[in-house]
Amino acid sequence: MNTATITEAKNGLSALIDRVRAGETIVLLDRGVPVARLEPVATLDDPEGRLRRLERMGVIRRGSGANLLDLLEMPPPSTTDGSSITQVLLDERTEGR
Repeated sequence: MNTATITEAKNGLSALIDRVRAGETIVLLDRGVPVARLEPVATLDDPEGRLRRLERMGVIRRGSGANLLDLLEMPPPSTTDGSSITQVLLDERTEGR
């Protein structure tokens, strides 16, 4: 994240806006104290915008695995002896495992 003073922002606002359009986030400082943040706006026609910004900031990391809807279409796991998964879970809880 880059910083700019209020004086720099007043004198070069167009350049700061161009940097923000390119995806940068800029923190405005007043005498060394952060007072505002300029960042790209996530619009309704770009639903991925917010996720891309959070990913650039290092707040999130997108998964690269299978799609969750594909997981829902998979058959549920089964036990080796054919017993109910619910019963196996209840037995484990009773035994304290």
